[in-house]
Amino acid sequence: MGCSCSRFSVISFWGTYIRHTFTAAGLSSQAIHVDDETTIHFWGPKSPDPTNPKPPLVLLHGFGPDTHWQWHPQVAFFAREFALYIPNLVFFGDSTTKSAERSEMFQAVSVGKLMEKLGVKRYYVVGTSYGGYVAYHMAAMWPERVEKVVIASSAVNWKQRDNVEFLEKRAKAGSRDELLLPETAAQLRALLATMIHRGRHGYMPDFLLNDVILNMYSKNRKMKIELLEGLHVGKHDTINISPLRQDVFLVWGEHDQLFPLEKATELMELLGEKTKLEVIKNTGHAPQIEKPAQFNKIVYKLLVGSSSPPHDCNTGKKLQ
Repeated sequence: MGCSCSRFSVISFWGTYIRHTFTAAGLSSQAIHVDDETTIHFWGPKSPDPTNPKPPLVLLHGFGPDTHWQWHPQVAFFAREFALYIPNLVFFGDSTTKSAERSEMFQAVSVGKLMEKLGVKRYYVVGTSYGGYVAYHMAAMWPERVEKVVIASSAVNWKQRDNVEFLEKRAKAGSRDELLLPETAAQLRALLATMIHRGRHGYMPDFLLNDVILNMYSKNRKMKIELLEGLHVGKHDTINISPLRQDVFLVWGEHDQLFPLEKATELMELLGEKTKLEVIKNTGHAPQIEKPAQFNKIVYKLLVGSSSPPHDCNTGKKLQ
C-alpha cells in the first residue's frame, strides 16, 4: 500500500523556528497596502510601548531568500534597542505589486510609503547587498526621514563592465539569474561558494540543497528575474552617485567575492567625507550571517555611537 504522507522538509521546519524567533522578539507578521497597486509584507512591533519609545530601525534584505532568512541573527539583539521594521521587498515573501516598475528606486519608494503609512517619521536604515541599493535611494530621496544609513556588502557603484568581469571570471556563470536564482543543487553550490567565505556547502547533500531551492528560491522566480533586469545599478559604465547628507556607514566582508573590497573603498570616496568603512575579517558577502555577533556590535556602534551594547550581540540577552 502506497504512503500518502508528504516528504518532510528540513528547511520548512527551520523556517518555522526562525519565524518563532521573530515573534519571541516582539515582532508580528503584517501586511499593508501602501498604495492602490502595491502590498508590502513586513515584520514589525506587535504593540509599540509609548512609555518606552525606541528608535525605529529598518532592515532591508539582499537578493535571495525572504527577509526572515537573512536577518534572523540580528533580530533578538536589535529588538532590545530598536523598534524593528523588517520588510520583504516587492516580489519577496508576500510583498507584491501590479505596477510594471521593477527598479531599486521603486523598491525604495515602496518602503518609504510603508513607513509613512505606519506613521514613522524618522528612522535608521540598514541594507545588505540588493537592500543596500534600496537603502541608498531612501537616504537620497528622504534626508529628512532617514537619520543614518548603513550600506552592507552593497556596491552601489557597480558598473556594467563589473558584471561581465564578475560573471565570466569569478562566478563562472552565464547570467545573473543563473547565479542568484539557482534551480539545481550544482547552481546553489556555486552561489554559496561565491557568497560565503570558507563555508561547508560543498558537503551538503543534493536533497538538502534541493529543499533550500524549493523553500527559498522557487517563489516568484519570473518576477525576480524582471527585478534583476530592471536594476539601474550595473547598467552603464558611468556612475550616477551623489554624496549623502546623512552619516553613512559601509560594512563589508574582507573576502567578498560578489562585491570585492576595492568597490567599498571606491564607494566611500564617492559618498563623501561623512562616510566610514568597517571591514569584517574572514567573511564573504554575508557577514551578518557568517559573523553575526561582530556585525551586530559594529552596526550598533555606528548607529548609537557606543562600542559597548548592553545586550549580548548573539542572543540579545541583557549583560550583567
